[in-house]
Amino acid sequence: MRGYKEVMNQVLEFARDDDTIRVVMLNGSRVNINAPVDIMQDYDIVFFVSGIENISYKLNRSWINQFGELVILQQNDFEDDSYIFLMQFKDGVRIDLRFCDIKRVNTIVKEDTLSKILMDKDNIVDQLSLPNDKIYLVKKPTEEEWDKLLNNMWWIQTYIAKGIWRDELPYVKYMYDVILIDGVRRLLSWYIGMQHEWNINVGKCGKWYKRLLENDLYSRYVSLYSSVEYEDVWNKLFKTGEFIRELGIELSTKLGYKYPMNDDTNVTEYITKIRMI
Repeated sequence: MRGYKEVMNQVLEFARDDDTIRVVMLNGSRVNINAPVDIMQDYDIVFFVSGIENISYKLNRSWINQFGELVILQQNDFEDDSYIFLMQFKDGVRIDLRFCDIKRVNTIVKEDTLSKILMDKDNIVDQLSLPNDKIYLVKKPTEEEWDKLLNNMWWIQTYIAKGIWRDELPYVKYMYDVILIDGVRRLLSWYIGMQHEWNINVGKCGKWYKRLLENDLYSRYVSLYSSVEYEDVWNKLFKTGEFIRELGIELSTKLGYKYPMNDDTNVTEYITKIRMI
């Protein structure tokens, strides 16, 4: 696999040879000193170009060959006329290359605090602070956000119980794996955020939980994922309720918010009855 220096040289050489490319920016995990470094990290690159209305890069994609042999490509457009090429190459390198209007450079470079200017042909980019992940830090929930999440995590359990009773597995798995577990993930993020005085980034979708949580708590969390067997889903559903209760009571005390014990008790009794039908 190509290393960092080789990939950066390819990117910068490409930009130097194209007069329409005026500024090159790197952002994402590659400029985050708190992110684990490994060979799977993406290269998130932004080219600020003159004449964004010229879509020749989209019409003729032969230029991509300069960066390697593709496994797969995805190209997406944005409302501001910018567009991006998500490129996975066969040697393992992943480059996400976005083309933006040079006229918006000083607006866009400030949207992501994890940004670093690699090339500025006209010296037009405003001074940036050192890259940091402050916009990705876990934020302390408001009382309204707290109440809404806890209510929804208990509410959704009635859907899961109904789906099991009806033998509607796709519905059950969506409600459990997507809605309920996502709620648990948010609860865990708040738990980690509180432990670090709301100065911590847990990574997209909690991908850094393993290194941020105590081993026992992390093991309990991943054990909540269920199989497609209804008996297992039932067992995991009640385990999830216990997990929410334990973590929720601890967090509510420290945050100064109310834990919805009535919802907890009533829903637990209700789904127990559904299970016995």
